[in-house]
Amino acid sequence: MKKKLLALVLTLAMALSLAACGGGDAPAGSEGGDASAETQEPAASGSSDTSGEKKVFEVGISQFVTHDALDAATQGFIDAMNDKLGEDGWKYDLQNAANDPANCSTIANSFVSKNVDLIMANATPAVQAAATATGDIPILGTSVTEYGVAFNIENFSGTLGTNVSGTSDLAPLDQQAEMIKEWYPDAKTVGLLYCSNEANSQYQVDTVQGFLEGMGFTCTQYAFTDSNDVAAVCQTAADASDVLYVPTDNTAASNKSVIDNICHGNIPVFCGEEGICAGCGVATLSISYYDIGYRTGEMAAQILTEGADISTMPIEYAPEFVKKYNPALCQALNVTAPEGYEAIG
Repeated sequence: MKKKLLALVLTLAMALSLAACGGGDAPAGSEGGDASAETQEPAASGSSDTSGEKKVFEVGISQFVTHDALDAATQGFIDAMNDKLGEDGWKYDLQNAANDPANCSTIANSFVSKNVDLIMANATPAVQAAATATGDIPILGTSVTEYGVAFNIENFSGTLGTNVSGTSDLAPLDQQAEMIKEWYPDAKTVGLLYCSNEANSQYQVDTVQGFLEGMGFTCTQYAFTDSNDVAAVCQTAADASDVLYVPTDNTAASNKSVIDNICHGNIPVFCGEEGICAGCGVATLSISYYDIGYRTGEMAAQILTEGADISTMPIEYAPEFVKKYNPALCQALNVTAPEGYEAIG
């Protein structure tokens, strides 16, 4: 009886032991406990990625052509971005269209393919091409005279309401006309020299012509289509005019030495900006292209780091305009600058 009872107790003990081992292995990594999954929230836009690293913004810079004014605007933009974001907070791809609107489109499309965070478009053809290429990526223009003209907007209010904003290089055109009257009150004819392929150049000469004709001048427009016919058109204008006026025109800026070769010491040229005037002009009412480029960089920083809505950002203009003269050209023409003009250094 005792042997049977002992056998029964051993059998029960063995059964309990097997039941305890039959629960299976614990999940890997749980160390026998519950496994809890941690969910990471996505990194906030414009701050850092999921690794905690600081976001480096990528900006595409499209410059229409190389000349003093546009170069200064681009440099101002870069300096402002470095000041606001730090040199390690952003990187840029600077492309030059070499005065070819078709290249502006190629450049803009390449920036869209790279999905850059922002496009800075320097000059009217560059901003037009960028706006055609994307309606999503923020686009800031600079060195654009009149955005309403560039985008065929009647009664332009100053804000585009799209993914485009920026800064303008427009100086008061009525004061530019008055400048010609101030220097040459006895002149009769004014030739307006510009590139017909630049919409903002056409706008400027049309507007200045109205002011000049109101003062009694006879005005004639002389348009070249590209660099190939600048010399021939300029010669025709110089032969038929007492004074020439050149607006803020990129093709003229790229060919200022051609204009100077024809006009130097023979006929005064008044210009829409300092860079052209330094090469072939007598006087200008000009802005600082560096300053408008710098302001464009500040606007970019607001969009990228502060979440500013570009669709509500109005076009901004230069805060001041300066009367300047070219001493070498004045000497060649034997004319003295009126009071209130600064010499171009």
